[in-house]
Amino acid sequence: MTQPARIAPSLLAADFAHLGDEVARIGPYVDLLHCDVMDGHFVPNIGIGIPVIASLRKVTDLTLDCHLMATNAEAYFVPLQEAGADMVTVHMEVYPDPIGVAAKARDLGLRFGLVINPPTPLDAVEPYLDVADMLVVMSVDPGFGGQEFIYQVLGKIERARKSIDSRGLATDIQVDGGIGPDNVRRARDAGADVFVAGNSIFRAPDPVAAVAELRARLSGQEQDAGASTRR
Repeated sequence: MTQPARIAPSLLAADFAHLGDEVARIGPYVDLLHCDVMDGHFVPNIGIGIPVIASLRKVTDLTLDCHLMATNAEAYFVPLQEAGADMVTVHMEVYPDPIGVAAKARDLGLRFGLVINPPTPLDAVEPYLDVADMLVVMSVDPGFGGQEFIYQVLGKIERARKSIDSRGLATDIQVDGGIGPDNVRRARDAGADVFVAGNSIFRAPDPVAAVAELRARLSGQEQDAGASTRR
């Protein structure tokens, strides 16, 4: 069953020179923070590192959802846990059998999720949905913000939703990449629960109003985009 909609701003799109201020501004209106941890190998970019996660933990009590775009993601688990991360998500493209890595995360008290890139079929992850708190469906190619939403992944989200519900699992479905007011409702209707939004929030003239618009679209009340408080 689809869970309440949650908005997860992607900090990759924030102003890193004023990251604490950015988080303080949108924190009361969102549900968790999405932190892209990249190694420069799995994807050709470097994202948020352990010192940044530790600094964020000091200024927010929001869930820190760490998306590990890394070929050795499990090597980050202990440092991330010590820095204050709450959840780690790893790529099926790196861990085609994720049972062992899921156990390592849980032994540290971390919530655990699995990520699939746009070309990766749902069949690759479906047998392992029961070990995941969250399935992350990438709706752009991983590594860089500001890309266009790939609408073909909506069918994958629909199939994932049916599979999760038919098995009675509590696994959330997160959609990550290119989310904005023009497509967030379609992703919700397909069965997503958690919406990662970067540029559409942090690059908006008023990030708080941008969050409110996303919530309004999710609820079908576009005409009433007043800022709502975090659930």
